[in-house]
Amino acid sequence: MKAEYSPIDRASSVPLILLLRSGVAWLALSGVLGLVAAAQLISPHFLDSWSFTTYGRVTALAETSFVYGWLANAGVALALWSLGRLSGEPLRGQGWALGGWLFWNLGVLAALVGIVHGDSTGFTLLGLPRYVHLVLLFSYAALAVPGILAWSGRQRKISYASQWYAVAALFLFPWILSVVHVTLFAWPARGVLQPIIAGWYAQCAWTLWIAPLVLSVAYFVVPKETGKVLPSYEFASLGFWTLIFVGGLTGGRHLIGGPVPAWIPALAVVSCALLLFHTFIVFLNLRGAVFARGVASRLISIGLAAYILGALVDAVTSFHSVAEHTQFTYFDTLQQQLALYAGASTVLFGGIYFALPRITGNLWTSAGLVRAHVGATVVGLLLLLISLGGAYYVQSQGLLDAKVSFATITAQTRPWLLGAFYAQAILLVGNIALLVNLLASACWITDFSAPATFNPAPALETSAT
Repeated sequence: MKAEYSPIDRASSVPLILLLRSGVAWLALSGVLGLVAAAQLISPHFLDSWSFTTYGRVTALAETSFVYGWLANAGVALALWSLGRLSGEPLRGQGWALGGWLFWNLGVLAALVGIVHGDSTGFTLLGLPRYVHLVLLFSYAALAVPGILAWSGRQRKISYASQWYAVAALFLFPWILSVVHVTLFAWPARGVLQPIIAGWYAQCAWTLWIAPLVLSVAYFVVPKETGKVLPSYEFASLGFWTLIFVGGLTGGRHLIGGPVPAWIPALAVVSCALLLFHTFIVFLNLRGAVFARGVASRLISIGLAAYILGALVDAVTSFHSVAEHTQFTYFDTLQQQLALYAGASTVLFGGIYFALPRITGNLWTSAGLVRAHVGATVVGLLLLLISLGGAYYVQSQGLLDAKVSFATITAQTRPWLLGAFYAQAILLVGNIALLVNLLASACWITDFSAPATFNPAPALETSAT
């Protein structure tokens, strides 16, 4: 039986499928690297014979392939697809998208080679060697061209929240990458300005790039899956502009207690509190995903719950009295996994399960692989977050006691880190199942000239303007 589709999907399928295939392939690679890094936390001598397999380089490789390989490819693909659908016509400028896809992934590959050779910058979410920045900058701009054309040439005068977030992500990432390239690498700032700029980039990469890509997917899929207009939609624009104007100001929470002006962490505390208004609106608008049936809705509801929980955790840990117990511990890793995997990745998983049958005109090849991936994702995430939380608690208690040695702390956290290793292995199995299923399902495209089994679903959002 054919999946519901729109006639415009046939003409736009090639760059979208290439982006999705590349993204899931990078996800599987990052899972392998993450598993190696988890093993090295348990056994420091694991693969320590070569410099390129040391823990620092492996974690930088895993982070780069995950963020710039998986999240970027999949997020941009789904953003372009939703923009094309809501514009009412096939994507224009697909040659730009194909060129951008090619050079973006070559840039990510060059970044991994550079990290292997020791060229990583050492900054969080910016381990990319400086010589690939411009390649990624211009290739991302090329990827954004079809999305911008779909936005500017849309047939409907009204616009939707999914379009706002998608266009914001396409516009803002080149800006934040160009700013950090100039201020940290081309004409580098000195002294304390460097960690301030690096912290600003790390936060902007989440709030102004990854989060908008994720929310564009959620705002598009949830009303389609539930068959209902989003509740409290008139507040969606307020939530959007709060994220855009306040999100980048929360980067100072990474610098609490550091040699920086006191107003920077203080500004981060206020900004994190204001950002909860955006999170509350997202909850009001998309809470219907919890009650919807289907794989896509279930994954998106998990991702939204993690997104909201992550915002609450960020707000709480931005206070100095809390940060002094969480900084420089496994809690930082826990926060990152909660945001990037539990929050962002699961929403993108749901978007892929919703979009691919409509892009190809085919149902997923194996329902068993779908169940395996979803089950492994849920079990792996729960085990990972619980294990990292336990490791953080044991580590923080030991660090606060001057009588406890680092060797003792390491021994006490080892069982929890072993749980995190098993969690990474489970997640890797699920990601391989997704990769195999996607490659099999997207190896051919149904002829859309034949009648569709289901009529295209109507746009179930309402205008907030």
